[in-house]
Amino acid sequence: MEGASEEKPASVSNLVTVFENSRSLGAAPRAHGLESEHHRLECRPPSPAEPGEEPDMGEALGSGPRTVSRRYLSSLKNKLSSGAWRKSCQPETSPGPGMQEPEEKRIVQELLETEKAYVARLHLLDQVFFQELLKEARSGKAFPEDVVRLIFSNISSIYQFHSQFFLPELQRRLDDWSATPRIGDVIQKLAPFLKMYSEYVKNFERAAELLATWTDKSAPFQEVITRIQSSEASGSLTLQHHMLEPVQRIPRYELLLKEYVQKLPAQAPDRADAQKALDMIFSAAQHSNAAITEMERLQDLWEVYQRLGLEDDIVDPSNALLREGPVLKISFRRSDPMERYLFLFNNMLLYCVPRVIQVGAQFQVRTRIDVAGMKVREVTNAEFPHSFLVSGKQRTLELQARSQEEMISWMQACQAAIHQIEKRNETFKAAAQGPEGDTQERELQSEELGLRAPQWIRDKMVTMCMRCQEPFNALTRRRHHCRACGYVVCARCSDYRAELKYDGNRPNRVCFDCYTFLTGNVLPEDKEDKKRGILVPPLPLQQSWACHQTEATFGSRLSSSSSASPLCPHPTIPLPLWTIPVHVPMPSPNSPRR
Repeated sequence: MEGASEEKPASVSNLVTVFENSRSLGAAPRAHGLESEHHRLECRPPSPAEPGEEPDMGEALGSGPRTVSRRYLSSLKNKLSSGAWRKSCQPETSPGPGMQEPEEKRIVQELLETEKAYVARLHLLDQVFFQELLKEARSGKAFPEDVVRLIFSNISSIYQFHSQFFLPELQRRLDDWSATPRIGDVIQKLAPFLKMYSEYVKNFERAAELLATWTDKSAPFQEVITRIQSSEASGSLTLQHHMLEPVQRIPRYELLLKEYVQKLPAQAPDRADAQKALDMIFSAAQHSNAAITEMERLQDLWEVYQRLGLEDDIVDPSNALLREGPVLKISFRRSDPMERYLFLFNNMLLYCVPRVIQVGAQFQVRTRIDVAGMKVREVTNAEFPHSFLVSGKQRTLELQARSQEEMISWMQACQAAIHQIEKRNETFKAAAQGPEGDTQERELQSEELGLRAPQWIRDKMVTMCMRCQEPFNALTRRRHHCRACGYVVCARCSDYRAELKYDGNRPNRVCFDCYTFLTGNVLPEDKEDKKRGILVPPLPLQQSWACHQTEATFGSRLSSSSSASPLCPHPTIPLPLWTIPVHVPMPSPNSPRR
């Protein structure tokens, strides 16, 4: 059988040679009649011959030599060389009503046809637009060469991949569809390279802006583009339209391959590979979508930074804007709330004030609160409904939303940001919820004292010092706030300073209780110096103490004597209700009396 199959092409080749010889000898003019029967001759392969036996040419030609057209001979030779003559010998070449091509093959044919059109579009972008603009930039110097490269990004790599690898593979597989009816393995092999589209997609909007800018700015640039757009190859379409084609191509692959998988029979050999290829195409599409999302995020983030004045400590391309909007700030001094504006990022909350003259920046950042360690809770306040409390390491803000829905939305956004920080940093503890209800009592956790900014008690809610209970007045006892606990205290009770971690370890006004807890000292050094002038003045190092018994059971006093100043009066320290035993030596009997 193998020998017979090998002799068939040779026999038909001999038949073609006889045709050509007959035409050259000037045989009877029956070309038209034979040409009308070319399908019958073409579709009748020579009968198998015995090994080593040549077929009878006269039998093959009938009664006598006939002539055929050179067009037919050329067509026959092409079919012989490509092996397509075997397919043309089928009795019904076009699918009839009872024998239609499978749906999956039709989809593959559509994929191939659209791929050919796409490669032609890539050729126009890379070999025509890109190369012509690059040539003009190098010769005329009317516009920079880098601008052209930025506009077309990596279109050359995309064109080479599709023209040299993807399209030829699809073409070969479809040509051999009868023997290998599958394309899943081909797409699996080439799908990872589709991730190169993410760079092009990410740069697309920037490229469109550059194209519009330099079209208006440079006459030679516009002239080159207009000349190519008016050509027949461009199809009366603009350069922007052609540049959009790569952005839309991967979703097109996904749709066609999804339809291909659906049309495959359940037991088709290509089903597993096609499904895996579909997953890889979906991953490439997600990669491109992620690039688009990242591009949009960076653009939105840059616009926000411009509205904030591009301050160095907040500009970070890794940030993500979660929410922004106006709120009302409840003041502890004023009765009416103040208009403020919040920007919530994934790592910080910016408390801003709108600028009166919006030249450049629109907002001024008053406070930055890190999301790490931040807490948010609803505040029940009849005077200020829809209010909530944001407590961070840097500051605590009592804010009011315009509606219940807006308050819930802000709280959910803050909680989501806190949850993301805690999930990424497992060392953080779950944010503890503050007390709720009508009571205004707060349980201050000692381990958080000085680590986070406290909630300040509003002035009008307190009429007396929350430490010494002395009433406030406008002249002699005014209100102050402890920066550690937030209590409203008087000047005497808050005349202490301690370093607070949430404020960069800078000294802040604190009350006596917080000072004792934070520093471990009973009294500050400066206060000890002031009181030492009354009770214990500075003394020379060489001094002796003497005990004078006044009342053995009710009180005693200590006095000091200094050898350096014997004429100075002895300072004393009263010791009320203390008994100090004094050893009085008894005189010996032999000692002289005084």
